Amino acid sequence: MQYRRLGRTELSVSVVGVGAWQLAGVWGKTFEQSEVDSILSRAGELGINFIDTAECYGPDHLSERLIGSAIAHQRERWIVATKFGHNPGNDLGDENYGPAQVLIQLEDSLRALRTDYIDLYQLHSAPDEHFDNDDLWTMLNKQVDAGKIRFLGNSLGRPKMQQQVSKSREYGISVLQTVYNAITRRAAKFVFPVASEMDLGVIARAPLAMGLLSGKYQREHVFDDVRALFLPRNNLSQRLDAAHEALKAKPPGVNAATWAIAWCLQNPQVGTVIPGIKSLAQLELNALAGIDASA
Repeated sequence: MQYRRLGRTELSVSVVGVGAWQLAGVWGKTFEQSEVDSILSRAGELGINFIDTAECYGPDHLSERLIGSAIAHQRERWIVATKFGHNPGNDLGDENYGPAQVLIQLEDSLRALRTDYIDLYQLHSAPDEHFDNDDLWTMLNKQVDAGKIRFLGNSLGRPKMQQQVSKSREYGISVLQTVYNAITRRAAKFVFPVASEMDLGVIARAPLAMGLLSGKYQREHVFDDVRALFLPRNNLSQRLDAAHEALKAKPPGVNAATWAIAWCLQNPQVGTVIPGIKSLAQLELNALAGIDASA
């Protein structure tokens, strides 16, 4: 497995990580603890050391709890990233981004993850009015000083959120997470140049474009999981056409998912890519994109 420096955090992260939204049970599969244990154990064997989750992935911190139990005996070998604020599952609305509520979320995430520190704590898809809150970032930086958080990050709702990107250093943000894949490339224009200038780490999410770059789906496909909300039928055909066009660049014999992740890693600005997983087989295909062929 190859590793890259995640910006000014100086963390050495595996170029392929584990995206843990799938553990929420909204992608057409419910996970047992034993299966998560096996997946993360195998991920460690493959050299993966980075996991990205969020407090709203599943009810009652489900994804975090599954991860916390799986890595409790080897917490120190993992770089764990989670998020806060974006929780459509409760009735608090905008309060989810307020300092008092975020502090509660942080404590709940620490308990769910069975740890006393979070390596990377990320604002989750916040609109500008919730990002621009001095009280929020003052509180979070105090948690960094207290040792509960190692580094702060921002998981951007969209790549073209330049106000948030440009104010990263002002608020103590060290890492940006953004959508970036072979059919959605705007981060290369709107995020990467500023990240390079400020020495911010970059996490690329949705490298398979929610599965469209896996090569599995045709124009008539109808999603019956959470993707139905993000890939509405009125533009799904257009998105699939773009995916099929992008996949023409894939060399013969290379798995589509492996190629799509490797495509992201061609950009040296990307520190790590976080494809989701549903099985050991998918994990191993994902990991191939980060294996150093010369090793």
